[in-house]
Amino acid sequence: MSDTAIRALLLEQIHPDADALLRDAGYTVESGSRALAEDELIGALSGVRLLGIRSKTQVTARVLEAAPDLEAIGAFCIGTNQIDLAAAARRGVAVFNAPFSNTRSVVELALAEIIALTRHLTDKNSLMHAGVWDKSADGAHEVRGRTLGIVGYGNIGTQLSVLAENLGMNVIYYDIIDRLALSNARRCESLPELLAQADVVSLHVDGRHDNENLFGAAEFDAMKPGSLFLNLSRGFIVDYASLRLHIESGHIAGAAIDVFPDEPSGRGDEFVSEVRGLPNVILTPHIAGSTEEAQQDIARFVATKFRDFMVEGSTAMSVNMPRLTMRQNPGTHRMILVHRNVPGVLARVNGIFAAHEANVEAQVLATSGEIGYVVTDIGSAYTAEMVAELAALSETVRFRSLS
Repeated sequence: MSDTAIRALLLEQIHPDADALLRDAGYTVESGSRALAEDELIGALSGVRLLGIRSKTQVTARVLEAAPDLEAIGAFCIGTNQIDLAAAARRGVAVFNAPFSNTRSVVELALAEIIALTRHLTDKNSLMHAGVWDKSADGAHEVRGRTLGIVGYGNIGTQLSVLAENLGMNVIYYDIIDRLALSNARRCESLPELLAQADVVSLHVDGRHDNENLFGAAEFDAMKPGSLFLNLSRGFIVDYASLRLHIESGHIAGAAIDVFPDEPSGRGDEFVSEVRGLPNVILTPHIAGSTEEAQQDIARFVATKFRDFMVEGSTAMSVNMPRLTMRQNPGTHRMILVHRNVPGVLARVNGIFAAHEANVEAQVLATSGEIGYVVTDIGSAYTAEMVAELAALSETVRFRSLS
């Protein structure tokens, strides 16, 4: 199948640079401004080989089963919990995301909100708009010298750590993985240890199911009286009803929330949450990574992964497939085989090449869990019979020839 036959569907207002890059590669691109429900998505995927989404569209096992043409999914964001990764792998569908592109944008928002909450800028702003002049330092503090507790010390947490120190904050962190402390940050051995010391607690954990309900009444109780709370990671990890009670009681002095368990699917839809209407609480509509710079970087990054996958078979940085990249020598023909990871597959594949007198010029195999991925360059033109035999192997999940 030639590249001109490749159709891509991009949903949820993905930056136009992705559209441009894919069109430049010769692909046909359709774009949509909103997330699609399961049945809508199934109807839209006929003939689509590349699907780009953000955080709202749910790619379930049912969707994948109904989309036999689909070869790759791009999450134009950090998280991939909206995609059934295991089901995608079982069907040979590679999934890519952008784990680094919006890191700076998230960190800058977190820092801005820490300063705004510490200075009570939200309250001052509301009073001014109501015509009330309240020039007072009561409750306002510098962030310098205060302790920031970071829960989750990955790409975002570490960069927040470094920039917060530049503002003069003391940084402590907790992560279930033993991550190296940057600069003067100090690792806590437990979450309660961090909560007892932090003036500001900022959550930056990933979307794995183990993190569901990570932060509830017990954790808010353990925070220092008068401390601040930020969640710019995942909505389902926090009990927001409990947060409201702790803010109303005065135990928590303020909060900034960017993510929620249930979020509207489109711009202009009603937003409902327990934390609406509270003083010194900043609410944003899941925009921590939504700067023009970040969205442009994400668009280019994921679209490039799409192109490299379709042109070269590269699975570098795929989140659900064995990762490999192999340079193709001129004059060779590339075969890609996704297969069940059982003994003897490579021998059977090479037996077919040998039977058809196809010389293997280069070959690489990678496996991950139940899936194996073989890229083979042969020095002679392939025949329809050889392709049919490779596709018909009992272990074959997906086969394609690239050139």
